[in-house]
Amino acid sequence: MNATVTTTATNRYAKVIEISKRVRWEIERDVIRGRTFEFSKTFLPRGLSLVDELPFLSNDERRALSQVQGRTYANLFGLVERFIAAKMLEVGGEHALGDQTAFEAIVRFTDEEVKHQALFRRIDEMMATRMKPGYVRVAEPSAVAGAVLGKSTWSVLALTCHIELFVLAHYRASIENDATLSELWKDVFLFHWREEAQHAVLDELEWQREDAKLTPAERDAAVDDLIALVGAVDGILQAQAAADAGYFLASLETPLSAFRMQQVRDTVLKAYRWQYIVSGAVEPRFQKMLAGLVTNEQMHRIQHGLEPLTYAVPTPPAQPMAA
Repeated sequence: MNATVTTTATNRYAKVIEISKRVRWEIERDVIRGRTFEFSKTFLPRGLSLVDELPFLSNDERRALSQVQGRTYANLFGLVERFIAAKMLEVGGEHALGDQTAFEAIVRFTDEEVKHQALFRRIDEMMATRMKPGYVRVAEPSAVAGAVLGKSTWSVLALTCHIELFVLAHYRASIENDATLSELWKDVFLFHWREEAQHAVLDELEWQREDAKLTPAERDAAVDDLIALVGAVDGILQAQAAADAGYFLASLETPLSAFRMQQVRDTVLKAYRWQYIVSGAVEPRFQKMLAGLVTNEQMHRIQHGLEPLTYAVPTPPAQPMAA
Protein backbone atom coordinates (compact mmCIF):
# COMPACT_ATOMS: atom_id res chain seq x y z
CA MET A 1 0.00 0.00 0.00
CA ASN A 2 1.29 3.46 -0.91
CA ALA A 3 0.99 6.18 1.71
CA THR A 4 -0.90 9.41 1.05
CA VAL A 5 1.12 12.45 2.14
CA THR A 6 -0.13 16.04 2.23
CA THR A 7 1.86 18.94 0.82
CA THR A 8 2.45 20.25 4.33
CA ALA A 9 3.77 16.89 5.47
CA THR A 10 5.98 16.64 2.38
CA ASN A 11 7.51 19.98 3.30
CA ARG A 12 8.25 18.71 6.81
CA TYR A 13 9.87 15.56 5.42
CA ALA A 14 11.96 17.75 3.11
CA LYS A 15 13.12 19.92 6.01
CA VAL A 16 14.19 16.81 7.90
CA ILE A 17 16.30 15.72 4.92
CA GLU A 18 17.91 19.15 4.66
CA ILE A 19 18.91 19.18 8.33
CA SER A 20 19.94 15.53 8.29
CA LYS A 21 22.44 16.26 5.53
CA ARG A 22 23.78 19.29 7.36
CA VAL A 23 24.35 17.61 10.75
CA ARG A 24 25.55 14.24 9.44
CA TRP A 25 28.46 12.82 11.46
CA GLU A 26 30.70 9.76 11.60
CA ILE A 27 31.60 7.86 14.75
CA GLU A 28 35.40 7.89 14.70
CA ARG A 29 35.98 11.08 12.70
CA ASP A 30 33.57 13.36 14.54
CA VAL A 31 32.63 11.81 17.88
CA ILE A 32 35.51 9.71 19.22
CA ARG A 33 38.37 11.65 17.58
CA GLY A 34 41.00 9.42 19.20
CA ARG A 35 39.83 10.27 22.72
CA THR A 36 39.08 8.11 25.77
CA PHE A 37 36.59 8.55 28.61
CA GLU A 38 37.73 10.63 31.57
CA PHE A 39 36.98 8.48 34.60
CA SER A 40 37.91 11.36 36.89
CA LYS A 41 34.66 13.00 35.74
CA THR A 42 30.96 12.27 35.90
CA PHE A 43 29.16 10.50 33.05
CA LEU A 44 25.40 10.69 33.66
CA PRO A 45 24.45 14.08 35.16
CA ARG A 46 22.89 14.36 38.58
CA GLY A 47 19.48 15.35 37.22
CA LEU A 48 19.24 11.93 35.58
CA SER A 49 21.32 9.66 37.84
CA LEU A 50 19.77 11.00 41.10
CA VAL A 51 23.03 10.18 42.91
CA ASP A 52 22.59 13.24 45.11
CA GLU A 53 19.71 11.36 46.75
CA LEU A 54 22.35 9.08 48.29
CA PRO A 55 24.19 11.58 50.57
CA PHE A 56 25.92 8.80 52.53
CA LEU A 57 28.04 7.99 49.45
CA SER A 58 31.31 9.84 49.03
CA ASN A 59 31.87 12.11 46.03
CA ASP A 60 34.06 9.44 44.44
CA GLU A 61 31.37 6.80 45.00
CA ARG A 62 28.65 8.99 43.51
CA ARG A 63 30.85 9.65 40.49
CA ALA A 64 31.43 5.91 40.07
CA LEU A 65 27.69 5.24 40.27
CA SER A 66 27.10 7.92 37.61
CA GLN A 67 29.55 6.04 35.38
CA VAL A 68 27.75 2.71 35.86
CA GLN A 69 24.45 4.41 35.10
CA GLY A 70 26.00 6.25 32.15
CA ARG A 71 27.08 2.94 30.64
CA THR A 72 23.57 1.56 30.99
CA TYR A 73 21.99 4.79 29.71
CA ALA A 74 23.95 4.36 26.47
CA ASN A 75 23.32 0.62 26.24
CA LEU A 76 19.58 1.05 26.67
CA PHE A 77 19.54 3.49 23.76
CA GLY A 78 21.33 0.89 21.70
CA LEU A 79 18.66 -1.61 22.74
CA VAL A 80 15.60 0.50 21.88
CA GLU A 81 17.09 1.69 18.61
CA ARG A 82 17.08 -1.92 17.40
CA PHE A 83 13.28 -1.99 17.29
CA ILE A 84 12.98 1.66 16.27
CA ALA A 85 15.10 1.09 13.16
CA ALA A 86 13.16 -2.05 12.25
CA LYS A 87 9.77 -0.37 12.65
CA MET A 88 10.76 2.71 10.66
CA LEU A 89 12.09 0.50 7.87
CA GLU A 90 8.69 -1.19 7.83
CA VAL A 91 6.62 2.02 7.75
CA GLY A 92 9.01 3.55 5.24
CA GLY A 93 8.06 0.80 2.83
CA GLU A 94 4.62 2.38 2.57
CA HIS A 95 6.27 5.43 0.98
CA ALA A 96 8.50 3.45 -1.39
CA LEU A 97 6.25 3.80 -4.45
CA GLY A 98 4.66 7.03 -3.32
CA ASP A 99 6.08 10.27 -1.93
CA GLN A 100 9.82 9.98 -2.53
CA THR A 101 10.65 12.84 -0.19
CA ALA A 102 9.01 10.99 2.69
CA PHE A 103 10.72 7.78 1.60
CA GLU A 104 14.16 9.41 1.59
CA ALA A 105 13.57 10.93 5.01
CA ILE A 106 12.67 7.53 6.48
CA VAL A 107 15.63 5.82 4.79
CA ARG A 108 17.97 8.41 6.29
CA PHE A 109 16.31 7.98 9.69
CA THR A 110 16.84 4.21 9.57
CA ASP A 111 20.46 4.57 8.49
CA GLU A 112 21.12 6.97 11.37
CA GLU A 113 19.49 4.63 13.90
CA VAL A 114 21.73 1.78 12.74
CA LYS A 115 24.73 4.11 13.12
CA HIS A 116 23.62 5.03 16.64
CA GLN A 117 23.54 1.36 17.60
CA ALA A 118 27.12 1.04 16.34
CA LEU A 119 28.11 4.14 18.34
CA PHE A 120 26.72 2.72 21.57
CA ARG A 121 28.41 -0.64 20.99
CA ARG A 122 31.68 1.22 20.38
CA ILE A 123 31.53 3.26 23.57
CA ASP A 124 30.49 0.25 25.65
CA GLU A 125 33.64 -1.51 24.44
CA MET A 126 35.67 1.56 25.43
CA MET A 127 34.10 1.78 28.89
CA ALA A 128 34.54 -1.95 29.47
CA THR A 129 38.33 -1.62 29.20
CA ARG A 130 38.39 0.81 32.14
CA MET A 131 35.62 -0.53 34.37
CA LYS A 132 35.81 -3.57 36.66
CA PRO A 133 34.54 -6.86 35.20
CA GLY A 134 31.07 -8.04 36.16
CA TYR A 135 28.86 -5.48 34.41
CA VAL A 136 25.85 -7.23 32.83
CA ARG A 137 23.34 -6.20 30.14
CA VAL A 138 20.20 -8.08 31.11
CA ALA A 139 18.26 -7.75 27.84
CA GLU A 140 19.27 -8.84 24.34
CA PRO A 141 18.32 -6.17 21.76
CA SER A 142 16.99 -8.46 19.02
CA ALA A 143 14.90 -10.48 21.47
CA VAL A 144 13.38 -7.29 22.87
CA ALA A 145 12.79 -5.94 19.35
CA GLY A 146 10.99 -9.14 18.36
CA ALA A 147 8.61 -8.81 21.29
CA VAL A 148 8.00 -5.08 20.74
CA LEU A 149 7.37 -5.47 17.03
CA GLY A 150 4.64 -7.99 17.81
CA LYS A 151 2.53 -5.10 19.07
CA SER A 152 0.49 -2.69 16.92
CA THR A 153 2.34 -0.15 14.81
CA TRP A 154 0.46 2.69 16.53
CA SER A 155 1.75 1.62 19.96
CA VAL A 156 5.33 1.13 18.75
CA LEU A 157 5.35 4.56 17.11
CA ALA A 158 3.91 6.07 20.30
CA LEU A 159 6.68 4.48 22.38
CA THR A 160 9.28 5.59 19.82
CA CYS A 161 8.04 9.18 19.89
CA HIS A 162 8.09 9.13 23.70
CA ILE A 163 11.72 7.90 23.71
CA GLU A 164 13.04 10.31 21.12
CA LEU A 165 11.38 13.31 22.73
CA PHE A 166 12.92 12.54 26.11
CA VAL A 167 16.30 12.26 24.38
CA LEU A 168 15.92 15.92 23.42
CA ALA A 169 14.68 16.92 26.86
CA HIS A 170 17.52 15.14 28.68
CA TYR A 171 20.20 16.77 26.58
CA ARG A 172 18.80 20.28 26.93
CA ALA A 173 17.90 20.08 30.62
CA SER A 174 20.72 17.99 32.09
CA ILE A 175 23.63 17.30 29.73
CA GLU A 176 24.27 20.36 27.56
CA ASN A 177 25.42 22.82 30.23
CA ASP A 178 26.97 20.45 32.78
CA ALA A 179 30.70 21.24 32.85
CA THR A 180 31.43 18.36 35.25
CA LEU A 181 30.81 15.65 32.66
CA SER A 182 33.42 13.67 30.74
CA GLU A 183 33.91 15.57 27.48
CA LEU A 184 33.70 12.45 25.35
CA TRP A 185 30.58 11.16 27.10
CA LYS A 186 29.00 14.59 26.68
CA ASP A 187 29.90 14.71 22.97
CA VAL A 188 28.38 11.28 22.37
CA PHE A 189 25.02 12.66 23.43
CA LEU A 190 25.50 15.97 21.63
CA PHE A 191 25.91 14.19 18.30
CA HIS A 192 23.13 11.75 19.16
CA TRP A 193 20.80 14.68 19.99
CA ARG A 194 21.55 16.42 16.68
CA GLU A 195 20.10 13.56 14.67
CA GLU A 196 17.38 12.56 17.15
CA ALA A 197 15.90 16.06 16.84
CA GLN A 198 14.95 15.19 13.23
CA HIS A 199 13.80 11.70 14.16
CA ALA A 200 11.27 13.10 16.61
CA VAL A 201 9.64 15.07 13.76
CA LEU A 202 9.35 11.90 11.68
CA ASP A 203 7.97 9.99 14.67
CA GLU A 204 5.16 12.53 14.95
CA LEU A 205 4.40 12.45 11.22
CA GLU A 206 4.32 8.66 11.02
CA TRP A 207 2.36 8.25 14.26
CA GLN A 208 -0.30 10.69 13.00
CA ARG A 209 -0.39 8.94 9.63
CA GLU A 210 -0.84 5.55 11.28
CA ASP A 211 -3.51 6.93 13.60
CA ALA A 212 -5.56 8.19 10.64
CA LYS A 213 -5.84 4.61 9.32
CA LEU A 214 -7.31 3.11 12.50
CA THR A 215 -10.90 2.44 13.48
CA PRO A 216 -11.90 3.45 17.02
CA ALA A 217 -11.73 -0.20 18.09
CA GLU A 218 -8.25 -0.62 16.61
CA ARG A 219 -7.05 2.54 18.33
CA ASP A 220 -8.47 1.34 21.63
CA ALA A 221 -6.59 -1.94 21.31
CA ALA A 222 -3.45 -0.01 20.38
CA VAL A 223 -3.72 1.99 23.62
CA ASP A 224 -3.71 -1.30 25.52
CA ASP A 225 -0.62 -2.30 23.55
CA LEU A 226 1.12 0.94 24.54
CA ILE A 227 0.36 0.33 28.21
CA ALA A 228 1.74 -3.20 27.86
CA LEU A 229 4.90 -1.92 26.16
CA VAL A 230 5.55 0.55 28.97
CA GLY A 231 5.13 -2.31 31.43
CA ALA A 232 7.64 -4.39 29.46
CA VAL A 233 10.14 -1.51 29.45
CA ASP A 234 9.72 -1.24 33.21
CA GLY A 235 10.45 -4.94 33.56
CA ILE A 236 13.76 -4.45 31.74
CA LEU A 237 14.55 -1.42 33.90
CA GLN A 238 13.88 -3.36 37.10
CA ALA A 239 16.24 -6.15 36.06
CA GLN A 240 18.97 -3.78 34.84
CA ALA A 241 18.71 -1.61 37.94
CA ALA A 242 19.15 -4.66 40.18
CA ALA A 243 22.17 -5.78 38.16
CA ASP A 244 23.75 -2.32 38.15
CA ALA A 245 23.18 -1.72 41.85
CA GLY A 246 24.73 -5.09 42.62
CA TYR A 247 27.72 -4.34 40.38
CA PHE A 248 28.25 -0.97 42.05
CA LEU A 249 27.85 -2.29 45.60
CA ALA A 250 30.35 -5.07 44.93
CA SER A 251 32.91 -2.45 43.88
CA LEU A 252 32.82 -0.49 47.14
CA GLU A 253 35.91 -0.72 49.32
CA THR A 254 33.84 -0.20 52.48
CA PRO A 255 30.62 -2.27 52.53
CA LEU A 256 27.37 -0.51 53.32
CA SER A 257 24.76 -1.60 55.84
CA ALA A 258 21.83 -3.64 54.55
CA PHE A 259 19.62 -0.56 54.89
CA ARG A 260 21.99 1.63 52.87
CA MET A 261 22.39 -1.05 50.21
CA GLN A 262 18.62 -1.16 49.76
CA GLN A 263 18.58 2.62 49.42
CA VAL A 264 21.09 2.32 46.58
CA ARG A 265 18.97 -0.35 44.86
CA ASP A 266 15.80 1.70 45.24
CA THR A 267 17.44 4.91 43.98
CA VAL A 268 18.96 3.27 40.91
CA LEU A 269 15.55 1.85 39.96
CA LYS A 270 13.93 5.23 40.60
CA ALA A 271 16.55 6.89 38.39
CA TYR A 272 16.01 4.40 35.54
CA ARG A 273 12.24 4.81 35.71
CA TRP A 274 12.72 8.58 35.63
CA GLN A 275 15.13 8.42 32.71
CA TYR A 276 13.31 5.97 30.46
CA ILE A 277 9.61 6.30 31.33
CA VAL A 278 8.47 9.19 33.51
CA SER A 279 10.58 12.00 32.02
CA GLY A 280 9.12 11.19 28.59
CA ALA A 281 5.56 10.81 29.86
CA VAL A 282 5.61 14.31 31.37
CA GLU A 283 7.35 15.93 28.36
CA PRO A 284 4.89 18.61 27.11
CA ARG A 285 5.36 17.89 23.40
CA PHE A 286 4.61 14.20 23.95
CA GLN A 287 1.62 14.95 26.18
CA LYS A 288 0.15 17.26 23.55
CA MET A 289 0.67 14.74 20.77
CA LEU A 290 -0.86 11.88 22.74
CA ALA A 291 -3.83 13.94 23.91
CA GLY A 292 -4.62 14.83 20.30
CA LEU A 293 -4.91 11.16 19.32
CA VAL A 294 -6.76 9.47 22.19
CA THR A 295 -10.06 9.92 23.98
CA ASN A 296 -10.36 11.10 27.58
CA GLU A 297 -11.14 7.55 28.68
CA GLN A 298 -8.07 6.18 26.87
CA MET A 299 -5.88 8.89 28.39
CA HIS A 300 -7.20 7.94 31.81
CA ARG A 301 -6.23 4.30 31.19
CA ILE A 302 -2.73 5.33 30.19
CA GLN A 303 -2.37 7.54 33.26
CA HIS A 304 -3.65 4.74 35.47
CA GLY A 305 -1.05 2.41 33.99
CA LEU A 306 1.69 4.93 34.74
CA GLU A 307 0.48 5.69 38.27
CA PRO A 308 2.78 3.22 40.09
CA LEU A 309 5.78 4.89 38.43
CA THR A 310 4.92 8.54 39.02
CA TYR A 311 6.96 8.65 42.23
CA ALA A 312 10.09 8.38 40.08
CA VAL A 313 10.97 12.06 39.77
CA PRO A 314 13.99 13.89 41.20
CA THR A 315 13.55 14.89 44.84
CA PRO A 316 13.81 18.68 45.12
CA PRO A 317 16.79 19.91 47.15
CA ALA A 318 15.93 20.62 50.79
CA GLN A 319 15.21 24.29 51.39
CA PRO A 320 16.93 25.96 54.35
CA MET A 321 14.61 26.96 57.17
CA ALA A 322 13.86 30.66 57.43
CA ALA A 323 15.72 32.47 60.18
